Amino acid sequence: MSDRVAVVGAGEVPLRPLSPRQSYREMGFEAATRAYDDAGVTHQDIDSFVSVCEDFHEGTSITDEYTPDQLGAVLRPVHTVAGDGLQGVAAAVMLIRTGIADLVAVEAHCKTSNILAHEQVLTMALDPSYERLPGITPHFVAGMEMRRYLHETGAPEDAVAMVVVKNRRHALSNPVAAYGEVLSPDDVLASAAVCAPLREREISPPADGAVVLVLASEEAARRTPKPVWIRGVGWASDSPWLAARSWGQASYASLATQMAYQMAGIAKPDQEIRFAEVDDTYAYKELQHLEAAQLIPRADAARIVLEGGTRRGGRLPVNSSGGSLGMGYCFDATALYRTAAAVRQIRGEAGRAQVERAATTGTQRGLNQIEDCEL
Repeated sequence: MSDRVAVVGAGEVPLRPLSPRQSYREMGFEAATRAYDDAGVTHQDIDSFVSVCEDFHEGTSITDEYTPDQLGAVLRPVHTVAGDGLQGVAAAVMLIRTGIADLVAVEAHCKTSNILAHEQVLTMALDPSYERLPGITPHFVAGMEMRRYLHETGAPEDAVAMVVVKNRRHALSNPVAAYGEVLSPDDVLASAAVCAPLREREISPPADGAVVLVLASEEAARRTPKPVWIRGVGWASDSPWLAARSWGQASYASLATQMAYQMAGIAKPDQEIRFAEVDDTYAYKELQHLEAAQLIPRADAARIVLEGGTRRGGRLPVNSSGGSLGMGYCFDATALYRTAAAVRQIRGEAGRAQVERAATTGTQRGLNQIEDCEL
């Protein structure tokens, strides 16, 4: 039995700052309908479902109880991942590779406009005695980490501002994105300081949305029109204690990408990978994550960004979707939106956001044969 897994369907609701005309259930139904249609399947064909959501974001306990109806998963196997959307993808890969399921639907949603106090909710992840009580917030932590990263690498603040400029401009070509606009670095640097040196425009703005991906075993994928193969997955966490974490570099991203590269058989990621979607929840994180993922040499990210190397037409297009800065930040669903964007790139369906030769070197020869495209 083959252990290959593919993404065979993707469906998204356009991200928006406000969505007063739809509940998150209605958004989930729309995303699922689009994903199943894209895969050429019905809800009855799905063997198992993964729901990625967080009780704190919904204001309701056991929120996965509110997702089966719109997915077509009533009285079917459903389990919840209270974390990142990519963890849901990893769970689906494991369900398929172990033979438990042939088709798995992964959904994530968040109606961020319903959350009145974003920072207070995020602060619940911090240690309640030593970190939360002094009034530390995630933006405060990000500001300290950004300062340390700039100090260690010598990167100028202009490079961080250029990440915002690039991603907001990229978002203008993405119909799913909510925050596309034309900015200059001066516009970014003139925005209000949140926790110096972190500025307001360097923080991804919130957005409402829902997204569904359908994953399939090789046998099931061959029966679908446009499979995109998943070559490698990896996940890792840094220390939950602020006092024990690595401040200047993204150690968790380095560990996770090493796992994924090993599984995919990628020895030289900076030479083999043609484009990237990386986390830019805070603008400086894009620089930090590019280095951690070995896509750009350590301390070179700032220079390459300033030279235009990560623009859509550059040598390594990064976040052609607009990233979280341009698309909007949808908490648990953010990573699935970015995965869907990568799938469309590899299929050649990204429209105005399309990157030339959007694949790794090993799959470049197969771009005209969808079944050979890989993620």
